[in-house]
Parts: sequence; C-alpha cells; structure tokens
Amino acid sequence: MKNKVLFIFLPILIITSIVVNSCKKDSQAQIISTLFTNGTWQLASVLVFNYLGSSQLPTDTLNTTCDTTQNFTFPTTSTCTYSNFACLSQKTSAGTWSLTSDQLFLMSDMKCTDTVRVNGVLTIGTTMPFAYAKIVNLGQYSLILQTGDIATYFTPTTKRRIVQYGFVRVKLPTGN
Repeated sequence: MKNKVLFIFLPILIITSIVVNSCKKDSQAQIISTLFTNGTWQLASVLVFNYLGSSQLPTDTLNTTCDTTQNFTFPTTSTCTYSNFACLSQKTSAGTWSLTSDQLFLMSDMKCTDTVRVNGVLTIGTTMPFAYAKIVNLGQYSLILQTGDIATYFTPTTKRRIVQYGFVRVKLPTGN
C-alpha cells in the first residue's frame, strides 16, 4: 500500500515541479526584457581592457572629455536607439535587438557613425557596436555591456581588446 501511494504521488510531484520551473523561466525572461525597455540608459563610462592571453595590459578610459549626452533606449522589445554614439553629435541611430536564448548576450543590428581606422587612416565610418555584447550587469539602475574580443577560448599569445560600456538609468517612463 505504501509503495502504491509513492508510485502515484511521485509522478505528480515531478510533473508539478517541471510546470512550476518552466513558468519561472518565462517570468525571468519577461523581467529581463522589462529592465531593458523600461526607461532611458545614459552612458556613464567606456573602458577598454587590453589583454595578451590572460594577462591584462593597461586599461584605457574613453570619452573622458565628452560633453555630449549619449542615450541608449529600447522603446519596444525589438527596437533600440542610440544618440550621439562615440561623442559625435549625430542623429539618433536605430536598429533592432534581441537576447540570446540564455539571456546572457545582447545582439543588435544598429549601425552608428564612428571614427574607424581604414588602412591605417582614421576616418568617419559606421560600426555595429552592440552586434554581440556580453551582459555583465543588468539591474534597475545600471547596465554594463562588453563588446570586442569576448570569446572564452584564446591562446596565451592572443591579443584581445574588450570595450566595456557602463550605463545608468536616467529616466523612467511616466507612471513608474
């Protein structure tokens, strides 16, 4: 009798835990999407980490003299805009965005005007700065993205450059 009860309740318990856990994942995806889309993200810092293999070389800080506000917004769950990228006064760049299935990386097809090096000459061109960006931190008031050579596997002689963008939330939609 005791074994029969166990065989009846054990499958029910397993099915219930699967249903409850799958609901939590959907809820977490919605929370992460809401964190992106709920307000305006203003650029606070740009750091460049240089590596040789796993050894960190000197870190560079960019945009230290920039007096132009740079805002990154996600008006919907599929569109994004960035104003004044790279401290260049320009019209707002727009594109689409999505998250990888594990929600650890942001992908965007947005093209921004930037200074780029072509055959050793610095010129104005376009870049896709957040084509594949690692989400280091995402909270109610802060967002940190890393781009560049963010691959997990590299050799001891591989030169890597990782650009880290730090944002703070400056504006929440009305009603929040």
